Amino acid sequence: MRNLLLCLLTVLLTSCAAVGPDYVRPPTESPEKWHVDYDPVVDPADVPWWQRFGDPFLDELIAAAVQGNLDLRIAAARVDQYLGLLETSRSRAFPQIEAGGSGRRDGTAGQSVERYQGAFNSSWELDFWGRIRRSSEAARARLEGSEAGRRAVVLTVVSSVASNYILLRGLDQQLETVRETEKSYGESLDLARIRFNHGAISRLELSQLESQYESARQAVPRYESLIRQQENLLSLLLGRLPASISRGKALDQLTDPGIPAGLPSLLLTRRPDIIQAEQELVAANAGIGVARAEYFPRIALTGALGTASRDIGSLLRSGTGFWSVAAGAAAAPIVNFGAISGQVKQAEALQQQALFHYQQTVLASFKEVEDVLIRIVKGREELEAQERQILALEEYAFLARLQFEAGGSSYLPVLDAERALFSNKLARTQLRSQLLGAHVAAYKAMGGGWMSEADQPGREKEKIQSVGGDQ
Repeated sequence: MRNLLLCLLTVLLTSCAAVGPDYVRPPTESPEKWHVDYDPVVDPADVPWWQRFGDPFLDELIAAAVQGNLDLRIAAARVDQYLGLLETSRSRAFPQIEAGGSGRRDGTAGQSVERYQGAFNSSWELDFWGRIRRSSEAARARLEGSEAGRRAVVLTVVSSVASNYILLRGLDQQLETVRETEKSYGESLDLARIRFNHGAISRLELSQLESQYESARQAVPRYESLIRQQENLLSLLLGRLPASISRGKALDQLTDPGIPAGLPSLLLTRRPDIIQAEQELVAANAGIGVARAEYFPRIALTGALGTASRDIGSLLRSGTGFWSVAAGAAAAPIVNFGAISGQVKQAEALQQQALFHYQQTVLASFKEVEDVLIRIVKGREELEAQERQILALEEYAFLARLQFEAGGSSYLPVLDAERALFSNKLARTQLRSQLLGAHVAAYKAMGGGWMSEADQPGREKEKIQSVGGDQ
């Protein structure tokens, strides 16, 4: 009979509709295609894109960062926190059973009476209005949102390691250019001093060469400093103390990974920040139901099963047992001067904030992808123009030096050509570094299933799935 009653109550509870609105994904407007013409090379959901750069050292750095990055550990701990909150919320849908005991002695007019009791006490709130179910729905959404947030951190860490490694290799190449230029200018200065001593050039021209040499020389410590700072940044991403970073291929040897494929509509299911924003909206939507449920009384079943005796030694003997079953309802609110309606308004306002935040996140994601695609397409054009300018400057510097050595002109045209060539070589390296970094940003902006290749093997996702569905 008791089991039958329990089954009937369960059916009754699950058949009761929860107050508050059920979540429906809000409509979002997305373009049919990107507004930048490009040839996609790969779907970002299919491959670990960082391997397309062709540098095993980069692969090792990313693997080390995923294992050691402290922001990732913080995000994983936050998932555990919300997992605990979900378990706590769901537990309220089941009977709560406690064990307890007591002993007391009462005395009057020289007489005393002892009473001892041990019992199992239970209580079960009947969720007629769905307050517990809505709370559990909100808790699960926050858990899913925290997992999406953790994956967003994975996305950021992997992309940051890749982009900063590329910047490091760019600085290495710029330092190499500076040192080669310093050496070349130093050789030219030695020859110029000999020519000056023989009266072949003026003091003005010698001073110009000395200035040119010192200009290249002072750039060396500047780039050495930038490289050390870049290594320190990468060490932080790896979760380590500042230290030197192992290098693989030179910047010019890194393979162009190409632009990833992907329709705009796929961002809604790929990008962790969009998923997280939607789960925040789901939780806020469920919060309206939790608030509205306060308009109704809370109905609970309580029961006790135990034994009582005046003698502690006979507490467990037959004939001392007792039981009780009761049902009760908390007083239904009638006049509370807006206390509950104010809570409902707060919940509805939070839902609106979450809705607008979700819509803003979607719009920002489309902008981010469009921006990075433009950076790649136009960056390639700029780099090609830079290459052509360097070729022209190399010829200019060569011809200017020939005229100077033949006595046909002053050293000023040589100085102008070599300064421009030096500056443009550094700029070319920077453009190359920025272009490869834009490819990293493109893969980050499009998100994708590739993160499972870098992520810890689904540890957090397995935890969430083990919790099961909502009650």
